[in-house]
Amino acid sequence: MFELFKKKRALLCAGVAMIAALLVYSYNLKGRENTNLFEKAVLTLSAPLMGTLADINRSCLSFWDDYISIVSAKRENAALRESVRRLNSRLADSQDALLENERLKKLLALRTSVRIPSVAANVIGEESAPWYRSIIVDRGSVDGLAEGMPVVATSGVVGRVIKVAPSSARVLLLTDHASSIAAIIQRSRARGVLKGKGGNACSMEFAIREDDVKVGDLVTASGIGGIFQKGTVLGEVTMVKKGEFGMFQTIDVKPAVNVSHLEEVLVLLRSGD
Repeated sequence: MFELFKKKRALLCAGVAMIAALLVYSYNLKGRENTNLFEKAVLTLSAPLMGTLADINRSCLSFWDDYISIVSAKRENAALRESVRRLNSRLADSQDALLENERLKKLLALRTSVRIPSVAANVIGEESAPWYRSIIVDRGSVDGLAEGMPVVATSGVVGRVIKVAPSSARVLLLTDHASSIAAIIQRSRARGVLKGKGGNACSMEFAIREDDVKVGDLVTASGIGGIFQKGTVLGEVTMVKKGEFGMFQTIDVKPAVNVSHLEEVLVLLRSGD
């Protein structure tokens, strides 16, 4: 502290002298109308300092006002962001409810169109592996489900029930390697067996090489086997390859149902082999 006083001694002395001069000047102003030489000198010397102090005061006030404005703006921005977040959340909930309502309407229309008793179910789980594809639904034996029952969605076949618990069931997807469905090309009536290839793909096997099959043809269930109703949509032909040798042609099929995006399904309450 003493070292600091020594360094700033001249400045401090000048400040003390200026303050003393101002005090004397203020005291001498009482009861006087004329300004003497001393007072004129004080006014002359103190005017720049007073101007500087006034500028500093104005700057401080302006800085404080700006600071208060910034703080207020930050609070308003935070409140607005929170309001926007709540509105976006409500909008997302409303959009989800709207989409769910549309899906349920389509599922209800499908349920009304089929002549077989059925139960609507929600997809609550999924098991996916290179060699196995299945989903879990929230309906079980207490709802009338049994092994072998067909499962469909609004756009086509999903698969069939393979395991049943009291309040849930496992559905083998048509894209699973273990899945086989008797199929027919809707346009040409060429027959074959739709087998799963994993992922979201199938192939139609045992289609005779001479059968008329083209890319874009619709593949439906033939009804053979008694599980899936004849005419139920399975998918669309995406590739046809006829080799120079062999009895059969190679046919790739894209399932009508995107099994990766399933949320609701319809279980047809009839037994299957």
